[in-house]
Amino acid sequence: MANETLNPKDPVCGMTPNPETAIAKGNTSVRNGVRYIFCCAGCKTKFDAEPEKYVTASPVEAAPERAKDPVCGMTPFVAVAKAKGNHTNYKGEDYYFCSAGCKAKFEAEPDRYLSLSPAVGGTSPAAGHCTCHSSEHRGGEKTGSKDILYTCPMHPEVKQMGPGDCPICGMALEPADPTAAEDDSEYRDMRRRFWISLALTAPVFLLAMAGDVLPMAPLLRAVIEALLALPVVVWAGWPFFVRGWKGAVTGHANMFTLIGLGVAVAYLYSLVVLLVPSLVPAGYHHGAMGPPVYFEAAAVIITLVLMGQVLELRARSRTGAAIRALIDLAPKTALRRTAHGTETVELAQVVLGDELIVRPGDAVPTDGEVIEGESAVDESMLTGESVPVAKAKGDAVTGGTLNKNGALVIRATRVGADTVLSKIVALVAEAQRSRAPTQTLADKVSAWFVPTVSAVAIVTFIAWLAAGFTLDYALMAAVSVLIIACPCALGLATPMSVMVSVGRGAHSGVLVKNAAALEKFATAAVLVIDKTGTITEGKPEVVAIHTVAGTSETEMLALAAALESKSAHPLAHAVIERAGTLALPYADDFANVTGKGLRARVDGATILVGSEDFLAENGAPTGALMGDAAHWRTVGATVIFVARGSDALGLIAIKDPLKPSARETLAALAAEGLDIVMATGDAPETAQAIAVEAGIKTVAARLTPEGKAKLVADKRGSGTVAFAGDGVNDAPALAAADVAIAMGSGSDAAIETAGLVLLKSDLGALLRARRLAKATLRNMKQNLFWAFAYNALGVPLAAGVLYPITGWLLSPMVAAAAMSFSSVSVIANALRLKGAKL
Repeated sequence: MANETLNPKDPVCGMTPNPETAIAKGNTSVRNGVRYIFCCAGCKTKFDAEPEKYVTASPVEAAPERAKDPVCGMTPFVAVAKAKGNHTNYKGEDYYFCSAGCKAKFEAEPDRYLSLSPAVGGTSPAAGHCTCHSSEHRGGEKTGSKDILYTCPMHPEVKQMGPGDCPICGMALEPADPTAAEDDSEYRDMRRRFWISLALTAPVFLLAMAGDVLPMAPLLRAVIEALLALPVVVWAGWPFFVRGWKGAVTGHANMFTLIGLGVAVAYLYSLVVLLVPSLVPAGYHHGAMGPPVYFEAAAVIITLVLMGQVLELRARSRTGAAIRALIDLAPKTALRRTAHGTETVELAQVVLGDELIVRPGDAVPTDGEVIEGESAVDESMLTGESVPVAKAKGDAVTGGTLNKNGALVIRATRVGADTVLSKIVALVAEAQRSRAPTQTLADKVSAWFVPTVSAVAIVTFIAWLAAGFTLDYALMAAVSVLIIACPCALGLATPMSVMVSVGRGAHSGVLVKNAAALEKFATAAVLVIDKTGTITEGKPEVVAIHTVAGTSETEMLALAAALESKSAHPLAHAVIERAGTLALPYADDFANVTGKGLRARVDGATILVGSEDFLAENGAPTGALMGDAAHWRTVGATVIFVARGSDALGLIAIKDPLKPSARETLAALAAEGLDIVMATGDAPETAQAIAVEAGIKTVAARLTPEGKAKLVADKRGSGTVAFAGDGVNDAPALAAADVAIAMGSGSDAAIETAGLVLLKSDLGALLRARRLAKATLRNMKQNLFWAFAYNALGVPLAAGVLYPITGWLLSPMVAAAAMSFSSVSVIANALRLKGAKL
């Protein structure tokens, strides 16, 4: 295409299709150095038959504007980038990106990318394909960690290039893009520090516990303890001091602030009394041993906190296992068919239109269309359905699915970041960073947590001294209060549950786009569900055609198909399929009145296709046909009418069979506590027939898109309302619902609006989504209860409230162990969601 002019407008129907989609589907034709693109294969066929007719009628327009992506160097279409939200303004200049990943990287460090040479990042995109993203999605070539965007699992608003610590909570940052090569440097560093710290802490602890048992002077023993504990505190614990200091100076004191304060007090106090014991009143001395020192407490606290960090980092890495498993579904290479034979190429080298051979047992390398062969494809890794799906010529296949018993040849229709698998991975990663409403309570508590705990520690110290106890009792009680408090357990309570459940959903055919939708669906009281493509198969067939006297069935069907060929509605495909090889007249001035019908001009006459109300509004009454219409509606068929001018020509009855599992699944959803309401634009008779067959008691029929939205609003009086649909006409209702659920085979508008997407248009996935939502909410509540209970009990115990009754005082070392395991326990509980029965 380098020396061609691109004409962005379909010269046959006048539509403006997406150039990338048209090229991928082969809906293009070159004439005199101009590449024409078409909305569908039908328009291309007409153009190829009479190109002069359409070239004359449709002058070449300017090619769509492109812009250079400053991150990867690609040149995406400006309009496409705007539509996807992949654009930003920096210092008054607009920048456009090939993907959300490039946009995020640019926004984190704009000046860096603007200063790079044209060969951005050293990549050389081939044939319109962003190879930098492909390697990331494959987990192939490793990118330096400094070139990867990192974020905090507790505070997703924190972003920086390269690894580091969160300035708010102090936690280690994670790659924002889960497709980036896994970086375990933080885990390895903490593990190394732990083992070295353990080796040095063990003798310190033994010396302190031995006391007078060892034949060693108290001063010498204290000096040895101080020397051995010094590298533990200063080197092994250094990251904790840095994190705690960052939090304190930025006004976000955190768990590490408390740890650093407690350890510093214990070690520095011990060091001062070791060097200048006279500073401590004689009454606080332990005889000949002098004033007590707590080098072992400082060392043991650091060691236990390091152990907790190692366990936490290892557990956190497991929460991303679901995404890594999705990434690994795509093979690293593909077998490409060329004019000279076959060649094995890296997946990054596959471009739109490539013909790829998929052998039995191989994974499908990228999204495509079968052009040769027949086979069954296992899609369970994406949809959760175990039954393989038959594929033949013309069928679509998804990258990452597994070819079973036959060889296929496919034409690549999507590559790189545009494939279904890549989009799922990106959406899952984004959802894992989203915040559930339940997190709001934890956030409010965390804001006051550290100041409150610090105040409690000071009060504890003063209270012990005021009660007449020695300085060492007061000091250790205060240090225990500082150490045992764990705001991280509160902060991790819901994010960990969300991360695991989102990954679990992706492997069960449920794509969670944000955590709020998942939490709300758990408590939803009403489920409003669209009929076509949701309860029914979405594969309607024409079951009857009735015409008025003087009109032939062939003539009316051809007129209806001419208009329906420009529509994406499921009923349109049924009419086109019935028309078969009929010669279709050319239709211009096409208009799609959403939820009502279609209007166009054929040979100078206005043609109408739609409901009786739509025809009546346009001056074409259908009274003579209503008897036949009523008959077919009582058996669950949808009736559309066809008119020319003011004359009704006939009707077409179309029946969309109920999904095999619909009745059983809807009954199970009702048992889950949902009030099921079916919403449809069909006539009441048709809707009622389908509802009876599906076992649904409440039906709302003859609804426009706005009517569906109003129905959702009216149902809010019964509680949280969820809406499940798949069409463009469902978008208003999806937007109005508390929980929007789109079927994966639905329109882009429906999927874009939804908070939950069912990867396969199967009601079973809707049931799994409900069970996943309830399991997730239950898990979040368990985590929050444990985090609140732990701190509510731990802090008073550390302060010594039981000492007057039992004589028991919590050791700072025990407090450190409890604090470390509190975060780990929250993560471990969240990981149980991986085995939740859906």
